Amino acid sequence: MLRIAVPNKGSLSEPAVEMLREAGYRQRRDGRELVLPDPDNDVEFFFLRPRDIAVYVGAGTVDVGITGRDLMLDSESAATEHLPLGFARSTFRFASTAGELDDVQQVAGKRIATSYPVLVAAFLRERGVQPAGVVRLDGAVESAIQLGVADVIADVVETGTTLRAAGLEVFGEPILRSEAVLVRRSDVDAPAGLDVLTRRLQGVLTAREYVLMDYDVPLSLVDQAVAITPGLESPTVSPLHNREWAAVRAMVRRDQTNRVMDALYEVGARAILVTSIHACRL
Repeated sequence: MLRIAVPNKGSLSEPAVEMLREAGYRQRRDGRELVLPDPDNDVEFFFLRPRDIAVYVGAGTVDVGITGRDLMLDSESAATEHLPLGFARSTFRFASTAGELDDVQQVAGKRIATSYPVLVAAFLRERGVQPAGVVRLDGAVESAIQLGVADVIADVVETGTTLRAAGLEVFGEPILRSEAVLVRRSDVDAPAGLDVLTRRLQGVLTAREYVLMDYDVPLSLVDQAVAITPGLESPTVSPLHNREWAAVRAMVRRDQTNRVMDALYEVGARAILVTSIHACRL
């Protein structure tokens, strides 16, 4: 069986479980289950702390796992990113007292508080910046400056509201843009079954990103219409009972749905229908 590590809690857990469920895998009903075999799909799930998953994958204890790109890089394990999963996106940045710093080079000689010391140290080392020290904290990093533990913090930033409330502001270039990723061991061949898991997860990602669009259009306008909806390879064009019209089906990016419908209507298409995609293989 392919051994898959899944986050057991935190912001990564629920989206990861939902993606695996959409991909056709069995998922636990009781949050206390730590191991869940899925013999129908020849896999076995292990529910672990998100921060530990890359370590287990790198050690070969499990074959693959879902974790954050930031957690994987900070683990210093032999795990590598196999597939980005498109959820839990975040930006990792430096922040300090408002108006105090505006460039990463100014971090030199400062104390930095962070939950990701390895990631921060590597980022600064690549730029030749030597801090006074890196203080590891597991939470409430934004309070470190006010409490005198550090001069600068490095943390995940979403809206920046929490930082502003603490009198802080971000500065310099982002340290990392992170998201949930599927990781595997970097120094061995791909484990058996990983290709199937990869295709299934890619199918979920595509189904979330695209919709099916069907419409009728006069034959004389087919070329104009399909230029608006080229699909992935090419749209399907079928004859209707009324030989002067054709039916067209194509995949369209979900976030462009209404704009495309407006454009098709202006061209002369009618009976424009949009259908969600539950699963696919490309």
